[in-house]
Amino acid sequence: MWELRRYMKPYWKFMLLGPLFMIFEVFFDLLQPTLAAHIVNLGIVERDFSVIQHTGITMAVVALCSLITGVLCNLFASQASQNFGADLREALFTKVQTFSFENMDTLKAGSLITRMTNDVVQVQNLMQIALQGLVRAPSLLIGSIVMALLINLRLGMILLGTLIVLVTVLLVLMKFSSSLFSRVQGKLDAVNTRIQENLAGIRVIKAFVRADHETKQFKELNQDYTTISIKAVRFIALNLPIMTFIMNTCLVIILLYGGERVPTGSVLVGDLVAFINYVVQVLASLLMVSALLMNVSQANVSAKRIQEVLTTQPHISEVKRDEFLIQPVQHIKLEDVAFSYTGSTELRDLVLRDISIEAFRGETVAIIGATGSGKSTLVQLIPRLYDVTSGSIQLDGKYIRDLPLAELRRHIGMILQESFLFTGTIRDNLAFGKPDTTQDEIESAAKIAQAHDFITKLPEGYDTQLGQKGVNLSGGQKQRLSIARTILMKPSILIMDDSMSALDLETERQLRIALKHLTEDTITFLIAQRISSVVDAQKIVVIDEGMIAGSGTHHQLLENCEVYRDIYRSQYGKQEVS
Repeated sequence: MWELRRYMKPYWKFMLLGPLFMIFEVFFDLLQPTLAAHIVNLGIVERDFSVIQHTGITMAVVALCSLITGVLCNLFASQASQNFGADLREALFTKVQTFSFENMDTLKAGSLITRMTNDVVQVQNLMQIALQGLVRAPSLLIGSIVMALLINLRLGMILLGTLIVLVTVLLVLMKFSSSLFSRVQGKLDAVNTRIQENLAGIRVIKAFVRADHETKQFKELNQDYTTISIKAVRFIALNLPIMTFIMNTCLVIILLYGGERVPTGSVLVGDLVAFINYVVQVLASLLMVSALLMNVSQANVSAKRIQEVLTTQPHISEVKRDEFLIQPVQHIKLEDVAFSYTGSTELRDLVLRDISIEAFRGETVAIIGATGSGKSTLVQLIPRLYDVTSGSIQLDGKYIRDLPLAELRRHIGMILQESFLFTGTIRDNLAFGKPDTTQDEIESAAKIAQAHDFITKLPEGYDTQLGQKGVNLSGGQKQRLSIARTILMKPSILIMDDSMSALDLETERQLRIALKHLTEDTITFLIAQRISSVVDAQKIVVIDEGMIAGSGTHHQLLENCEVYRDIYRSQYGKQEVS
């Protein structure tokens, strides 16, 4: 928790006022047993009704003051903890936005969701409890012990001996519970990841009739989480009965010992009543301390997980100097590029190696190859979604690592394989990369992407609300919206990563004709599976097992590249194309 203190600083006033009012509440609570003893010793025993009346009124006033200060403490503690939790969630969300694809591959989306929700709630609740209990519990504990010792030293020694036993038990329980809480959060990560994955792929699950299988898999994960949670809860559950048993034993001993001395006058009845009240307060404060320490043990695990995210450095570092590119970019050069997801330069780990490609404004570079050959990985290196392991990428002679990420990506439009749309209107989705765009620009981009006609046929047109990931659209419609969204940015470099796979041949043909004018001013990288999609490209690069197997025009590759001929034959057989 201490590592997260910077997020507490803005609310230091609330954090100060909460405990301050709690001190007053404890003071008023500690007065009550003494006032009760006064009533018994001087009012009831001496049969003095005026003492009972005046002291009773005083006790009522003290109780009211305790109530007011307690409410104020709770109010300020809530203000501090809720704002602290909100800032922490925002900091985590902001941090995640800086992560590279490598960071996301390492931390996993399900785990990040758990950390931004469950883990934040754990530390937030601890802060709420701490601002109330961190002052109340120790103050009430120490105050009650001091008052008990002042009433009767011998009875007080019995209480002190009991406390030593209780503290020992508490420390043992904490030691064993800490590691369990860490495992609980790990299992919760796995459950959340499985839930997220299944909700995202629910259509695939239903299409392949795998609901029973997925339910079984989830049941196993859920059972693991439940089992470890029960183990952790057992330690918490043991806490209360063990402490209650020890304190009740202490009460019995005190009553027996003190009761024997009441007839002799060495212990007054009122003092014994007050002492018992202080013992009860000690029990209450100890229970509060134990609950607080258990929360500390649990929240400490969550705080470490949160801190891990906040201190994780993006694998792709951001340069601070001002380097700018002239719009539009005229030239791109990939030189001896190699890449591995692990960062290793070992040959067996390299996904790509010895990749050299050069392209100029107005050129279309098509990249074709078997599934898993590294085509998508290659184009993801250009906007630095991943960093090259070795080699370099240059735009107009400037290394992309020397450019600020925002400046680099401002010139690149990328249409990914998965057409991801956000919840909102079609207009909001199309303007995602250019919020200040006009309606005319939106419609123009939609027309180029062959999306305008189907949009206008929708009941609310461009104001149609889309579900999560565009669930109420077909695959082809989502692809066309993704293409329109990228076109609207008017990028210098256009990357189309198999972005027409869901389109029928006629729609694809019309789209290519519409894109022809746009691509005259851009450098276009086109990844495709179909020969017909790349046949008109000025340069076709064939990727095979992470290496360039051939490069040239369609006709050159048919003559010189065996891999390209194999792809061609798999799609056309013996038939030639013009």
